[in-house]
Amino acid sequence: MSLLPSLRQLSYLIAVSESLNFTQAAAACHVTQSTLSGGIQELERLLDASLVERDRHTVRMTPVGEAVVDRARSLISMAKDLVEHAAQAGRPMTGLLRLGAIPTIAPYLLPPLLRISRERHPSLRIALREDQTSRLLEQVRGGDLDFALIALPYDTDGLKLATLFDEELWLIALAGDAAARLVRPRVEQLDPKRMLLMEEGHCLRTHTLTGCGLGERANPGGLEASSVSTLVQMVEEGLGFGLLPEMAIRSGALNQTTVIARPIAAPAPRRTIAMVARQSTARGVEFDAVAAIARSLEPVATPARKRRLRQSV
Repeated sequence: MSLLPSLRQLSYLIAVSESLNFTQAAAACHVTQSTLSGGIQELERLLDASLVERDRHTVRMTPVGEAVVDRARSLISMAKDLVEHAAQAGRPMTGLLRLGAIPTIAPYLLPPLLRISRERHPSLRIALREDQTSRLLEQVRGGDLDFALIALPYDTDGLKLATLFDEELWLIALAGDAAARLVRPRVEQLDPKRMLLMEEGHCLRTHTLTGCGLGERANPGGLEASSVSTLVQMVEEGLGFGLLPEMAIRSGALNQTTVIARPIAAPAPRRTIAMVARQSTARGVEFDAVAAIARSLEPVATPARKRRLRQSV
């Protein structure tokens, strides 16, 4: 059988692709630059292909090198899962679990999820990371995170997916704002020129535009928020109105403000909360357990509860 690349050689190549600098890549891998260079040269000989172009001033990946890096990341993440599977065999719901969540989920769903998890599974420790969807999925695929809580629709091709629950997006506005005068406004009654959005990269921006059928026609003035709290502050300053997930409103995002919330008439904009992991994850038991806890936190959208919520804000 032909000689196969080692995981160490592949990790060297990944490090070079991320920094495009041999000195920095060697430091990241905790080896000398000559060791890293020799490992990549041996990898190129094994594959009979040029993977990295380098001269005195520039380092760049070849097309073949970029393709190999993509596969190398997948191989290394599967190897990590293999090691973890052996370590966790016979000891489910123990050890450290690395969980990511997007900013419009983390502050609202994670506190009760962590509390219930600690009560039911005291030997399981959960480390949290908050980031935008694209970076969370990259970290899941690369093995730096075990699971991630995200909002669909989003491309999760190749990942293990558990849909948890749906939730509506609610209108938030000042009490005297034209958008809030109706108790239950329809999407077509909302002026897209006054709709405030999150910055590019936040999935709530996409869900707002898609749910309202606006494409990129909303907010021609370009006012954008970097977080939910910033969006609420912009609304409170009278700069326009916005849409927030119901879980944010339920969790008190509008407390201590003059902003009110209104449910939108059907078909209301909505999103689906989901959890993803690698297909090769060794933590299937934990995946099912955490998903079950998250599902138990689903907002029950009954008319009576919506009235109480609307009156409270």
